[in-house]
Amino acid sequence: MDSLLQLLQGFETALTWWNLLYCLLGVIVGMLVGVMPGLGPTAGTAILLPITFGMEPVSAIIMLSGIFYGAMYGGTITSVLINTPGEAASVITCIDGHQMAKQGRAGAALGIAAIGSFIGGTIAIIGLTFIGPPLAKFALSFGPPEFFALMTLGLMMLLGLMGKSLLRGLIAAVIGLILSLVGTDSVSGVARFSFGQMELMNGFDFVIVAMGLFGVSEILIGAENIAKSEKVPKIKGLFPKKDEWKISMMSITRGTAIGFFLGLIPGANAVIASLVSYSAEKKFSKEPSRFGKGAIEGVAGPETANNAYSGAALIPLLTLGLPSSPTVAVLLGAFIMHGLTPGPALFQNNSHFVWAVIASMLIGNVLLLIMNLPLAGVWAKIALIPYKLLFPLILIISMVGAYSVKNSLWDVGAMIIFGVLGYFMKKMDFPLAPTVLTFVLGKQIESSLLRSLTISEDGFLIFFDRPISAILITVTLLIVVISLFSEIKKKRSILAHDVEI
Repeated sequence: MDSLLQLLQGFETALTWWNLLYCLLGVIVGMLVGVMPGLGPTAGTAILLPITFGMEPVSAIIMLSGIFYGAMYGGTITSVLINTPGEAASVITCIDGHQMAKQGRAGAALGIAAIGSFIGGTIAIIGLTFIGPPLAKFALSFGPPEFFALMTLGLMMLLGLMGKSLLRGLIAAVIGLILSLVGTDSVSGVARFSFGQMELMNGFDFVIVAMGLFGVSEILIGAENIAKSEKVPKIKGLFPKKDEWKISMMSITRGTAIGFFLGLIPGANAVIASLVSYSAEKKFSKEPSRFGKGAIEGVAGPETANNAYSGAALIPLLTLGLPSSPTVAVLLGAFIMHGLTPGPALFQNNSHFVWAVIASMLIGNVLLLIMNLPLAGVWAKIALIPYKLLFPLILIISMVGAYSVKNSLWDVGAMIIFGVLGYFMKKMDFPLAPTVLTFVLGKQIESSLLRSLTISEDGFLIFFDRPISAILITVTLLIVVISLFSEIKKKRSILAHDVEI
């Protein structure tokens, strides 16, 4: 009951004309980011972080959250109409969505995707409303050892689920950890890894790292892969056939459950949610042979799952301060940048802010549903703008944004260096997610570890003396062992295959 009352108070803040405007701007920009192939929600959110500097924290997070879930909607349109996923989570939608478009059923594919996205996203946000406060209350009993164990578990789960190689994931995580250590040590006050440069005394700014690793690297990758123009098919009939409603609603129900559950797990991103949902639909189907030939369930399930994931991914962020994906890590950076620390105390100390953001997400979902159905053809045409015209403009916006952080050309140079680093990491198949997550969490992990050891009389045994931290550390060690075992097994099967050849 308290949650509903606070949500109503959140609507009071979210429905002010300026916050409504920021919510609308966020979802429009999110749609644009989603339909532009190769950009994606992480890069889009990172590039636009600097424009929120002068804004009120509530308005800034409302707009950035709108970009996050708006991009999930936008990527669907180009996947269906021109077989070009605007962002990674929409790759699965291409399989059956574009086949439906070829059969003259683009409207039905986009219609069921928009309805599924709305239902999945709305239910996930309602879940956040009821699960968030009790989870935050429980987490208030956490001390430094529990937070250290929780963040370590989150990072290990991420390493286990991201990238094709555990070794590459570990290397990427270590790079982020090293970057987080640059600057003045918060405990001793000693400068670390600054090499006598005054600009490095306070470490690297999160905005610069995020814009470089995600924004600039995507621009460089996109410049290599300039998409060819394709004719946008006409959109007729925005709803499925009468006999398709039942199977579509079952797919939406399963997609919501899958996306919501995976959103709670650090490391499981929207791509995994879409893929698991698509696999589930094939298993539940009486005619799995229809998949890949225009099965409406192949659009409804994955699209619902990736939007349910987006809402659920905010639960560990707001209640535990734990980002579950790169985009959520960028949002975490935005919170910190505006003087807010996500975690158990956020619901207690800044409840006005939290409930306004949650209410704005429900409003944003309605706005996206209205924008998606009648304007799908317009959004798809935006995706056909030549990338050679777009990428210089995006690069200029990024450079201006980097300069505006501290009015320093040093930051512009640092952003470009991080962009080149991100480009080579992508080319060599190193996942960027562990790098940005360890960078964001590095100082918190270090602080929790040092505080734990300070209050401990038995050194590292403190992590096993306390029940919650002991369970979390045990699960972390199990994940490490399982991941190593899987990696060794994979290497052996590759070697065995090479020997046979």
